[in-house]
Amino acid sequence: MKKLGRSIGPIRRLHDSRNELFGALQASEERVRDLDRQLEIARGTPFFAYFADFDAIDCMRRHQVRDLKPTPGFQTNWLGVLVDPKIYSYLADQGGKLEEFPLPANWHADIAEWASALHAIELARSDTFTMIELGCGWGCWMNNTGVAARRTGRKAHAIGIEGDEGHLEFARESLAHNGFSQDEYTLHRGVAAATNGTALFPRQEYAGGKWGLEPVFGATQEQQDEAMAAGSHDLLPMISLETAIGNRDRIDLLHIDIQGGEANLIESCLPILSERVAYILVGTHSKHIEARLYDTLISAGWAIEMERPAFYQVANGRPVLYVDGVQAWRNPRFIPLGKV
Repeated sequence: MKKLGRSIGPIRRLHDSRNELFGALQASEERVRDLDRQLEIARGTPFFAYFADFDAIDCMRRHQVRDLKPTPGFQTNWLGVLVDPKIYSYLADQGGKLEEFPLPANWHADIAEWASALHAIELARSDTFTMIELGCGWGCWMNNTGVAARRTGRKAHAIGIEGDEGHLEFARESLAHNGFSQDEYTLHRGVAAATNGTALFPRQEYAGGKWGLEPVFGATQEQQDEAMAAGSHDLLPMISLETAIGNRDRIDLLHIDIQGGEANLIESCLPILSERVAYILVGTHSKHIEARLYDTLISAGWAIEMERPAFYQVANGRPVLYVDGVQAWRNPRFIPLGKV
C-alpha cells in the first residue's frame, strides 16, 4: 500500500496540474473572446471609455457565476441574482432566461459601474459587507452586491432609501427572492438628503412606470398644500446620511444615483463620509457634477479608482446628455492606497 500511495501521489499532482492548465487555457480563451468582442463593438458604444486603477473586467470575471440554471418566472443575471421581469416593461420576455456576461453593459449598468461595485466588496472587511443605496428603486445594487458578497463568504447587510412606495415593494420582494432575511436589510421610505426635513416626491400611476423621479426640496407650505390636494406628490421625510448609517462604524459601499443631486450631497456630507464610508460609487449626470466631485473629494484626500465620463450628443449647437457618467472613490482612511 505504501508503494501504491507513493505512485498515486505524482499521478494526482499531474492530474491537478492538468486541470489547472485547462482552467488557465479556458480563462485565456475567454479573455481573447472578450478582447475580440470589445474591438468589435467599441466604436459604437461609450461604455469602453473608462479608466480604472484596477483590472475591471478581471474583477467582474472573478464574481461571474458559471453553470447557472434558469428559474421560471425570473431573469437570472450573471451574478446569480433573480430579477422579476415585472419591474421593467422591456424585461417582459425574460422570465426563465439567463443573462449574458455584461460586456460592455446590460440593461442597467456597464463595466465601470459593475466592476466598481464588485471591487468595493473585495476591499471590504473579510467577514462582513455593509452597503447603502441612495435611490434604491427595486434594490438593484442591494441585491447584486449583497448576493456577490455572500458568495465570498461575507455576511451582508444592505440599506436602501427610496421615495416611491411601489418601488420599495419591488425591493422587498427582490430581496426575499434572493434569500435575504428581514434582519439582513433596512429600507427607508423617504428622500436621501444631507439633512433631515421634508420634501415633495412625485406620485406615479403604477410602480415601474417611471424611474428617476425627482424630489422637490424647499417647497413652501402653499406649494405643499397644492401638491397634496392635487394628488401629484407625497410629502416624505428627508433621510440624512447620518440617519441611514446609524451607529455603524464603517460602510463598505455607498452607491449614489439621485438624479443630479450627487455633488450637493457629497459636499454637504463630507465629514461623515470621510469618517465612516470606505468606498463611494456615484452616477454623475453632468460634466459640472464630475468637476465638483473632483474638487471636493481630491481636496479631502480621497482617491479615484474609476472614471467613465458622462457623454453628450450635440444638437442644434447645444450639448444633450445621453449617457450618465460613473466615478468610484476609495477612502484611504479605511483602504490604504496600494491595497488591491
